[in-house]
This record gives sequence, structure tokens and C-alpha cells, in this order.
Amino acid sequence: MLIATWNVNSIRTRLSQIIDWMNQVKPDILCLQETKVIDDSFPFEPFEKLGYSVEVYGQKSYNGVAIISRTKAENVKKGFYDFDQNIEIFQDQKRLIAADIDGIKIINVYVPNGSSLESDKFEYKIKWLNCLASFLEEQEKKGELICLMGDFNIAPSNLDIHDPKKYQGRIMASEIERNALNNVLKERLIDSFRIFEKNTGHWSWWDYRNNAYELNKGWRIDHIYISKELSSNLKSCVIDCSPRGNLRPSDHAPVMIDLNLSNINVDFLEDEDNFFEI
Repeated sequence: MLIATWNVNSIRTRLSQIIDWMNQVKPDILCLQETKVIDDSFPFEPFEKLGYSVEVYGQKSYNGVAIISRTKAENVKKGFYDFDQNIEIFQDQKRLIAADIDGIKIINVYVPNGSSLESDKFEYKIKWLNCLASFLEEQEKKGELICLMGDFNIAPSNLDIHDPKKYQGRIMASEIERNALNNVLKERLIDSFRIFEKNTGHWSWWDYRNNAYELNKGWRIDHIYISKELSSNLKSCVIDCSPRGNLRPSDHAPVMIDLNLSNINVDFLEDEDNFFEI
């Protein structure tokens, strides 16, 4: 099973590029971030013509996430749910969608950028990540196999930045953010990419400014994390940089894993009485 994540930076602007890429790669699941469109205006038809079902959680001009899958998603939930947290501050920003697909809990996130360490947006980012950690703890209690993916707006280590000294202690590279991310992952989730590649020089995002892509000055901030129990099922994890070279591209590249699900057999809880959506 091919599972991909891609911050497309506007679904309507990049639609033809996304469809072309899907025709070439044929992912089984594609999670999108920054769709930037309300649900009723999402372009469902081109994906449905390719044989995919689509689940969306969007807003006008900002944020927005979607799960596009060959197998119809079940138990679709939008926003944080099913745990005891004060989540009212997160209601306006559409940043998380989750669903069950082929025995895996697919969780697609667009983590806030944070702007700068001194801003209110940074405080929001850390609160959001802490809420995500609590959310994942509740999923773990159910014994679910998790595939958490998306744009995390965090480089996990200095290996994930083209010039770590330049950006040390700054946004997306601070210890505060990295500690918050580690708190999300704890010992339960592992970085798919680092199972196969231990070295630096691999990026998923390049700033539009200063010829960053042409000079290969990038960051690895788009990730796919899987439950440890799935590590033996993982066949590969790659960053497909080619769409970043398109005309008017997203500033992010797709990241994709190949997961063997032939020997996975999980019984999910069917009781949804305690769930709520935002």
C-alpha cells in the first residue's frame, strides 16, 4: 500500500499537478494539507473520476486537510476528539482529519507554523502539539495501529536543515518545538524516513524566496510516523522532489511510504458514542 502526504499550498491552484502526480504514482492513500478551500468548494470530481473517495475538513483561504483513498475511509473524524482537553481554541483552524482505512488509523495533520518564538502564534503551536499528544494517547489506549503524517513545520534534528547553524534556536528548529514533537511521538511512533536514510541532504520543503530550490537549500518538515508495530511492514519511504520543479509548484514535495498490509489483522472498537467533532 502506497501512502503519501503532500502540502499542496492550495488545492485549486495545484489541482492539475496533483492529478498528474497521482496518475504517475498511483498512491492508495494521499493526505493533503493547506487545501485552502471550504468543504463545499473542494474539487471532488477529478479524484472520484480516478476511483478515489475524498474526505475533507477545510476553510476559506487558510489551512485545510483532506484524505483521498482508493478504499473508502471509515469512522472519519474532524478535529480533536474523544479525550478530556479544552479544545475550543482550536475550533476555527481546520488542521486534523482522521479515518480508519484497511486496519490503519490514518491521521493527517497540518501543524501550525508558529511564526516566531516570541509570538502568540508560537504559543498556539505548542498548545496544539500538546493537544495532539493527548489525542494520540487516546488512540493508543484503543490498541490502534497509527499512521500519522503531514506538514509538521518542525525539523526533528539538525540533519533535517540545509544550514543548521544559521537556524539554530529559530522557528521550526528550536528545542521547544522538537521537545513538543518528541512528546507527540514518545516511544510509540517512529520516523519512517529515518529507518532507511540516516544522512542529511534530504528535504521536503524549499522556501519560494532566494532560489532555495535551485540551490537545494531545504528543510525536511513533512513526515510520516508509524506505530512501532508496523516497522516490519515498511518497505520504503521516499521524498519525491520532482513536483517542486513544476511551474508554479507547491513549496513542499510529496513524501510516501510503501507499507505491506498482508499480515495485519486488527479489530477496531466500534463504539463511537464518546466521539465528538469540532
